[in-house]
Amino acid sequence: MDAKLLEILVCPLCKGPLDYLKANQELVCKPDRLAFPIRDGIPAMLEEEARALSAEEVDALR
Repeated sequence: MDAKLLEILVCPLCKGPLDYLKANQELVCKPDRLAFPIRDGIPAMLEEEARALSAEEVDALR
């Protein structure tokens, strides 16, 4: 994932910053507890494409 692209992308719901999880190929919004998948290098930034994160998963990212 390109570092400059990561600086520009924000959560489509809250407009907050996203964390990149390389191992999972996901962009994570901690406040909304959502993980947006990255497929073939392209982030799927739609709410219906996102995976809900448990509180434990979010805590593990901190």
